[in-house]
Amino acid sequence: MFVASAFLLFFIGSRPAIEVYQDFLTIGERRIPWESVRKVDRTGWVSPLVLSLTLAHGERKLVVFPGDLDSTNSLLRHIRRFSREALIDGIPYRRFWGEEAALAERRSLSSPKYQLLRREDEEEVERLYQRLKTVGHIDPKKSPDEK
Repeated sequence: MFVASAFLLFFIGSRPAIEVYQDFLTIGERRIPWESVRKVDRTGWVSPLVLSLTLAHGERKLVVFPGDLDSTNSLLRHIRRFSREALIDGIPYRRFWGEEAALAERRSLSSPKYQLLRREDEEEVERLYQRLKTVGHIDPKKSPDEK
């Protein structure tokens, strides 16, 4: 039992470093561009974090990150956020992050129409507007000579 636990600790401790960049993910010496990540599947393991990445050419990569809960959650969030063309746990990227719902909601919402004037005031404004269109001015006291 001691040998098995020692082997497990050695395996977890010897995992290559994982670095997240804007354009790619680095696991040890290997660079994986975000455009090539097609699926991000999480296993039941949270700490240490164990992920399965499926790349564009069908290759599967098992990512093991031994870290505390905060750093594993941060890494998982970054990998999910940058994998724009991937299915995240079987859900398309936009639906996983709620972008489809926000986009549909934005399309369905029109600008609200608030009633600013009472009905009588609206009729008065309409009457003044029609008078302005026909006469050219609203004030009957001023003649065109007085400006």
